[in-house]
Amino acid sequence: MTEDRSPLKGRPLRYPGQSCEERRRTLFDEKLETPLFVAGAAIVLTLVEFMNMYWLRPPSPWVYLFIACVTIAFAAFRVHKYLPEIRNLKLAADGEKVVGQYLDRLRSEGYEILHDIPADGFNVDHLVIGPAGIFTIETKTWRKPRRGDARVHFDGKNLLVGGHVPQRDPVAQARAQASWVARELEESTGRSYRVRPVVLFPGWWVEAAAGAQKDMWVLEPKALPGFLANEPRRLELEQIRMASYHMSRYVRTFLPTLAST
Repeated sequence: MTEDRSPLKGRPLRYPGQSCEERRRTLFDEKLETPLFVAGAAIVLTLVEFMNMYWLRPPSPWVYLFIACVTIAFAAFRVHKYLPEIRNLKLAADGEKVVGQYLDRLRSEGYEILHDIPADGFNVDHLVIGPAGIFTIETKTWRKPRRGDARVHFDGKNLLVGGHVPQRDPVAQARAQASWVARELEESTGRSYRVRPVVLFPGWWVEAAAGAQKDMWVLEPKALPGFLANEPRRLELEQIRMASYHMSRYVRTFLPTLAST
């Protein structure tokens, strides 16, 4: 018997928000699925016993009722604990898809777009490669306050989101991602590429101090095409194709280490 093999030469590229979707599914499977199943089974058994009692069969529903109460309480605790995180991951994944679809429009202007580039312990949400250069995109789909300050302010180094300093600094995160992409490209191509970090806040009003947007951008997604259009041409077609090819190959061949799983 001859061995068969896949006709595909590599794994498919990733889609926008894939990391968020994977984490959300893992969180549900590991933390919520079993408690909810056990609670549902206990409810069914309890109802069966009460039906037997109603039909004058020898009843014994109280043990099952106790088990049902315990499992329902445990399931409710798990839902209360993990549901907010699952909701936030759902929002983040939706934001990545919206931004990804928006970025894909840049393909008609000569840009190559990669989504959800995995690495050990983190991921790059999107990578834009085109005439204006190479840009890592970090998307922050954060809930806005119902009232009060719904603005993002960037002074070149620090961010204020809704008047508050974020617990995790998106600026440092974006800079680190851009440095990582630059190193990966240099190692795989032997050429040095400048990679600019970009942080996008869908749906927020973003304002920046004068001169703050020099080496990195903090924007609402709709402002990105205008910023790109104002940049001088930095990459020729051959350079765009080379950088895109090497990063695409990296994504297709990436295998996470044990520490990052």
